[in-house]
Amino acid sequence: MKKEENTYYKETPKFGRNGPSKLKLQFKRGMTYFLVIVACILVYFAMLRIEAISNTFSKILDILKPVLYGCLIAYFLNPIVRKVDQYLVPALEKNMKNKEKAKNLSRSIGVAAAVVIMIAVVTALINMMIPELINSIRNLIFTLPSQINQLVKQVNNIKLDDSTMTSMLKNAMNEASTSLQNWIRTDLLNKVNELMTHLTVGLYTLVMEMFHAVVGVIVSVYILFGKEKFISQSKKAAYAIFPAERANLFIHIAVKTNEIFGGFIIGKIIDSIIIGILCFVGTSILNMPYAMLVSVIVGVTNVIPFFGPYIGAIPSAILIALTNPMKGIYFLIFILLLQQFDGNILGPKILGNSTGLSAFWVIVSILLGGGLFGIVGMLFGVPTFAVIYYVIKLLLDNKLEKKELPTVSGCYNEESYVDNEGVYHSGK
Repeated sequence: MKKEENTYYKETPKFGRNGPSKLKLQFKRGMTYFLVIVACILVYFAMLRIEAISNTFSKILDILKPVLYGCLIAYFLNPIVRKVDQYLVPALEKNMKNKEKAKNLSRSIGVAAAVVIMIAVVTALINMMIPELINSIRNLIFTLPSQINQLVKQVNNIKLDDSTMTSMLKNAMNEASTSLQNWIRTDLLNKVNELMTHLTVGLYTLVMEMFHAVVGVIVSVYILFGKEKFISQSKKAAYAIFPAERANLFIHIAVKTNEIFGGFIIGKIIDSIIIGILCFVGTSILNMPYAMLVSVIVGVTNVIPFFGPYIGAIPSAILIALTNPMKGIYFLIFILLLQQFDGNILGPKILGNSTGLSAFWVIVSILLGGGLFGIVGMLFGVPTFAVIYYVIKLLLDNKLEKKELPTVSGCYNEESYVDNEGVYHSGK
């Protein structure tokens, strides 16, 4: 007679007992003390070798730069892929029996469309900026000396009184003009050799960054194809490592972070594209020089909140003023009006209250981010600070709810108070 196969040990066993033993509790307490001591020693030695550790991290970041570029590119392209899936998956599932193949086909089309759009946008920006930039530099080199001479002649032709101050002013203008022209003809040319030595290093860095960007595009394709799997793995790890309540909190913060960053950055890009187009239309109607170049500069720098418009407007105005001083002034007035339209009408319509920050905290986050990380910090400082602000608000509201106190800031005005028993009174 054939024996039945024992299947008990084929199933995954459950670990643990009803409760920990005293020996195990003592062992855990001793391990806690030991780990605290080891951690203190490691921190001490880490502080002694902080420079070596920093160099190691920098080297690791340089190696992983294509992966970081890939994550960033995938984040920007994800809305396009998501939109394609939203409309294409239902249509393909109606016509295809295999739903998995329908989803894979939709994802392939979405990723291909996103990459093509990205390449088209980058190519268009390069074609718009590089020729205009070359022409502006060439015109600046050839026309600046004559413009300086013309300015000096105009100053000399101004009829002023023959005072000592007027003579000194004219002599200073003449000397400044002569010195500037001599510097352009002699010292500037000598600086070209020094510039060429740095150009090789800069060109190598540029080529390497372009290579990292190309590899990043390839990495982003893999990320976009497997984003659901990566999200599932992250959630699995969170529930495995942390208690369910803590894991749910982390996942909620991650979702909120994606919501804040996505809403702010994507909205700011759309807003900047519209501002760049409006700037090009306005400068073309006003017949200003370098209309395409200054419009691209204004549109790109407009991505930086608050200070971005001025960062782009000032060099653009100087560039236009070198050709026609009055048009430079007109350009500043036009940009001022355009930014008023953007700040009061267009921006709020597109962005809404995506960050939840007041104007004061926006300025603080831009200054802090820019001071620590430069242009990148100015761009990502606002959404990063918004996430930190949201987390702090979440923790404070949780503490107040446990104390059965209101969480709305407006409730804590001059008339309201909380008595010693912890009871809230509105004071009215």
